[in-house]
Amino acid sequence: MATNLYFSQKVHSEQGLYEDIVIESLKMYGQDVYYLPRDIVNEDKVFGDDVPSRFNSSYKIEMYIENTEGFDGEGDLFTKFGVEIRDQATFVVARRRWTQTINRYDNDINSTRPREGDLVYLPLSNSMFQIMAVEHEQPFYQLSNLATYKLRCELFEYNDEDFDTNIDAIDNIERDYAYEYLLTLDSAGGGFTIGETVNQTLSTGVIMSGEVSAWSDSDNVLKLIHIGADDGDYHEFVSGRVVVGTTDLDLAGAKANALVNSVTEDNQISQNEQNDDFSTISDDFLDFSESNPFGDPEDN
Repeated sequence: MATNLYFSQKVHSEQGLYEDIVIESLKMYGQDVYYLPRDIVNEDKVFGDDVPSRFNSSYKIEMYIENTEGFDGEGDLFTKFGVEIRDQATFVVARRRWTQTINRYDNDINSTRPREGDLVYLPLSNSMFQIMAVEHEQPFYQLSNLATYKLRCELFEYNDEDFDTNIDAIDNIERDYAYEYLLTLDSAGGGFTIGETVNQTLSTGVIMSGEVSAWSDSDNVLKLIHIGADDGDYHEFVSGRVVVGTTDLDLAGAKANALVNSVTEDNQISQNEQNDDFSTISDDFLDFSESNPFGDPEDN
């Protein structure tokens, strides 16, 4: 027997009221977060991985943190291999607010719902979370509609991704932890700009490029991240050749340029290790100058 024709759960006024209450609740009890869509740069068609990821935009939107007593997950996990922070969180966002966000004229999001792999930056705790799964059927069809998305996230670990969001707190992640080349120049070079791309043409004709993460005119050290070559192969910046910026310094179109005296590399990713504090404390009670700090120093 069919359901009663005179009663229906699909009352648009009630559905709209329910959505309005949800949105109002999220605005009252939620947090302003930044949603960062992931851009696929070079997808591995065999394993389905996107190793060189890029995040070129960010969107502020209110979300509610479902974890009221702290982050979920295993927390701080201490093992013999070091310390791992396995915080997890569940963010709730209203579907209507998501639709309004993706319909903005300056929007770069091309998905009708939040996507796995995208990032959520929480200014409250200065934490970056990666979306692992999106639950779209909870709460379940009480009024024959679905008002929210639930984003189940894990703490994000930086691995040389490219951030260009114009939010300093986010963009500083790559400047602090990306693999870096330090180029010592023979002169001030006219002034390089943080964020601009500089190029160097090798003797083979290959053009190297990198993003400026820092520039010090006191010691003429230029720091570059996200290094690449136009032929797609692995190359390095070399000394004895000129690097040229891409930003115009004046109306005549002059670019910053200087001769490279020396090139060194700095693996900053190790500075983002979760067991950094543990390693620092261990120096107080473990003598690593010994050949075997965990046993007999004389190897007897």
